[in-house]
Formats: sequence, C-alpha cells, structure tokens
Amino acid sequence: MFVDHIRIFAQAGDGGDGAATFRRESFVPMGGPDGGDGGRGGSVVLRADTHTDNLTPFFYEPIVKAKHGERGQSRQCFGKSAPDKIVPVPIGTMVYRLPSEEPEGPDPMVTHGDGAMFVDFTKTPEGEDRPKRDRKAPIDPNELELIADLTKPGQEFVLCKGGKGGIGNVHFKSSRNQAPTRYTEGTPGEQGYFYFELRKIADAGLVGYPNAGKSTLLGRISAAHPKVAPYPFTTLTPHIGVVELPGYRRLTVADIPGLIEGAHENVGLGHDFLRHIVRCKLLVFVLDMAGSEGREPLEDLQKLRKELDLYDPKLSERPWIVVANKMDLPDAAEKLKFFKTRYRKLTVIPVGADEKKGVKKLMETLSELIAEVPEQPAPAEEPKAEE
Repeated sequence: MFVDHIRIFAQAGDGGDGAATFRRESFVPMGGPDGGDGGRGGSVVLRADTHTDNLTPFFYEPIVKAKHGERGQSRQCFGKSAPDKIVPVPIGTMVYRLPSEEPEGPDPMVTHGDGAMFVDFTKTPEGEDRPKRDRKAPIDPNELELIADLTKPGQEFVLCKGGKGGIGNVHFKSSRNQAPTRYTEGTPGEQGYFYFELRKIADAGLVGYPNAGKSTLLGRISAAHPKVAPYPFTTLTPHIGVVELPGYRRLTVADIPGLIEGAHENVGLGHDFLRHIVRCKLLVFVLDMAGSEGREPLEDLQKLRKELDLYDPKLSERPWIVVANKMDLPDAAEKLKFFKTRYRKLTVIPVGADEKKGVKKLMETLSELIAEVPEQPAPAEEPKAEE
C-alpha cells in the first residue's frame, strides 16, 4: 500500500498538576508547604526522515498522541516531564491545518421531558440542523492553511506543543499565608486535525501516457527496479531512481504513473499523480514515438502539456525535454522526423529503452540541464515555539 495524502488527529500531552503538600518530619512540627511543580506534557514533533517514503503508517494509526506530564511531588520534587512524540514523515511532506470539528458559537439549550437541560449539538444557534461532516469527502489543499513544508533531511516541526506543568503550593507561601493550599493545574496540550500531503522531491520527473516506457527507462538509467509489464497502468505509485554520474555526481529521477486526459480534474487518479510533478526541477516527457498504442506522439505531447498547465500554470514555465522512446519499433524514425519539424528548437532525445540505445546520451543531457536549473528557494523557517 502506498499512501501519499491522509487526514490525522494529533494531540500533545497535558501538563501535570502542581502538588499541595506539607513537610511532615520528626522534630519539624511547622514544616510548611513543599509541593512541587508538575511536569511538562510531551509535544508531537514531525521529523523528515530519509528512511520513510510514504504516509502508510498514518493509515493504520491516524491518531497521534503524546504522553501527559506527571503531577508534582512532595519535598518540592518536580513531576517528570513527558518525552516528545517524534513522528517520522517522508521528505517532501506538506502539513495543512484542517478546520476544527467542534461546533462554533453557542448552541441552543434543549429541555428534556424530565426537565433536564442539555446542549443539542445537532442544531445551530438559530435552531437549524447542522450539516453533517463527510470525513470521506476529498480535501482541496488550496483551501487549507499550510503550516509546514518538510523538504530537508532531519528537519523538524512542532505540530502540537505540550502543556505547561502547574505550580505547587510552595510558590504561594508568604509571611501572611504560611500554610497555603493553593496550587495550579497543568495547561492542556494543543490538539487538532491535520492533512498531510506528500510531494516527491526529484531533479527530473518522467511524464507520459500509460505504457510509454517510463518504468523501463528508469530501470536503464538508475538502479531502481520498478515493475515492468506489457500493459498500461503497471506503475501505480511514484518511484525514485538515483542516476550515478562521472565525478561522483548523482541526480534523482521520479517515475510518475501514467497520466490520462482529464487528470487535472482528478479523472482516474489524476491528482494522486500530478502532485508529485510539482517539485521536479526538469520535466521529461516520455513519448511512444512508434505509436504502438494507437496514439500519435505529437497529440500525446500537446495533451500532456495541457493537463499540466490546467493543474498548475507554473508547470508550463518549468524546463522540459522530450524522450522519443521505442525507436527500435517500425515507423518510429519517420514519425520522429515529422515531430522535429513541428518542434525545431526542442531538445528531443531518441531512445530505445529495451535495447539501451540512447541511454548514455540521455544521462549526459539530464546532467547538463539540471546543473543549469536554479535551486528552488527554501521555504521560510517556522518561528520557534516559546519555552
């Protein structure tokens, strides 16, 4: 199972209460207050982990909770603070805050038959029925508040901050109140609903129709081993391959599952595939130049470009090249000649992935073009939480 977007609930631990105790020892009849402070509640912390590649663990455990701090003890001993809940997430995870599911505004009080009063949460303050929340409804990230973008290995973000511990009665003693029983309770930890979306980070992204040969090509230029079969939609999840270059250099290439017409409207699994193209520096359109699937390569390129532009207009400004795949099949050479007459200034690399023809030329071109692409600006750092 591959999960790249999911809704979760996170809750930090509450702070421990302060203690209201008094010193009781032999030969100390007036010991006075000695209640200690409560411990701090654990925070929920997200950490970008290089060894995690998807959000599947949250599918089985969508509720993440940290432990509470311990209560203060006598003899001015502090309660033990709870450890932070460190949650590993894949690099490239975007975190959005979902609206609270608690009803807003005062709710009408309803009188039961026996005279008891209770709050009717199914009604609005005006007495109308509240709309039921459909948790299975698709979520549009563009309508949510982005609170974190974890793009660097080891980067951390405090999703929910733990509550502060309460103070014991020892802090309330004075010359006028030598035996205070007052103490404070710990503050509750932060909680909320969040939406995680994974966008793979790669130098180049292979884009094309199903069965265009993207997986075969990735296996030829890198050590990745994606599933290859003679039928469309073999690849259902994105794969990342590392291309080794001379001089101990390397670049990453993402095999994006095949797109279909209408993907920008989430036809099929459109958005599940398109979200992984956004972070790629260079777009590589892999075309079946032989037309073995009954399509014309020129029309394929135009439709693919249109789908990307409708999904995100910024993708049209991204550098891109074309890989003319399946050049070992009949009619491929003739169609490539016609294709180049329409795109004279476009970089087109003929490749026969099955027989490894043109693979070396492709790797050299990718190395040159990606070196010319400027680095994307780093996301603004989140303000550090106050202690």
